[in-house]
Amino acid sequence: MCTASNYITEMHYFGRNFDYEISYNERVTVTPRNYELKFRKIDDVKTHYAIIGIAAGIDEYPLYYDACNEKGLAIAGLNFAGNAVYLEPKDGMVNITPFELIPYLLGCASSVSEARKLLEEINLVNINFADELPLSPLHWMMSDNSGEAIVIEPLEDGLKVYDNPVGVLTNNPPFDKQLFYLNNYRSLSNKNPENTFSDSFDLDEYSRGMGAIGLPGDLSSASRFAKVAFTRANSYSDMDEVSSLGQFFHILKSVEQQNGCTFISDPNLYEYTIYTSCYNTNRGVLYYTTYKNSQISAVDLHNEDLDGTDLINYLLINEEQINFIN
Repeated sequence: MCTASNYITEMHYFGRNFDYEISYNERVTVTPRNYELKFRKIDDVKTHYAIIGIAAGIDEYPLYYDACNEKGLAIAGLNFAGNAVYLEPKDGMVNITPFELIPYLLGCASSVSEARKLLEEINLVNINFADELPLSPLHWMMSDNSGEAIVIEPLEDGLKVYDNPVGVLTNNPPFDKQLFYLNNYRSLSNKNPENTFSDSFDLDEYSRGMGAIGLPGDLSSASRFAKVAFTRANSYSDMDEVSSLGQFFHILKSVEQQNGCTFISDPNLYEYTIYTSCYNTNRGVLYYTTYKNSQISAVDLHNEDLDGTDLINYLLINEEQINFIN
């Protein structure tokens, strides 16, 4: 279970909480322009836009969970169990596997508008990465430097692409239903409410924040969607990088999952927020924190040789970095 969001000040920020019960040795992976992207059903792509993101440390292939290209187009894949449908190859379509979608779109498109055109011809096919690594049921949120955001969902009748006016995505239900459920919270406010209960007696305004009474706080995907949509919509920060970046992390930390609160299975498997990512898509910088390291780390795409042919990897820093001041 995960949460993705964007946030716009002077720059465009995009990222996600990656919530899961098992780590796959996640790493920051830079795919330079001349790393040959290999595909199962279509021709390989030898040159493309450079990409930075967080990927599974499984093989010499960029198995991205979320990523951003040098043009500022960013995407994240989130669990979509029970709803994602991958199809058989179809003639006349661009048949790619779900694990190829992120490198394909980010390698070829510079904006959401360009990605929309590519998606019109894409058919996501049911081909596992490996026998021991079956496909995950996913849907995706994408956003670019303009702030335009879409959601991509593989359903039985093909890919659906939705405009995303709230800039947020969690897991289930499908996005159109997530968006509809926000109607249940239309009375919430960042201001304390007037007493509309009755005009026959007074009710005390005993606390700040009473306008948000009714905002869900549990860890279900529908509740996280409402919580982070409200938090993002009412967020305020200065426009500079440090303030914007810090606010973005606070938005996603509002729905962070703590180890032990979401039981999965014995022995002692719980879903928790393994990492939180934040891309400044204008500058090509990936910032992240991990569950065991709350200090923000960063990798700058443009500090690498983007014309190279080999993947560049940095293991996530998982040990807590504490700044002693005496």
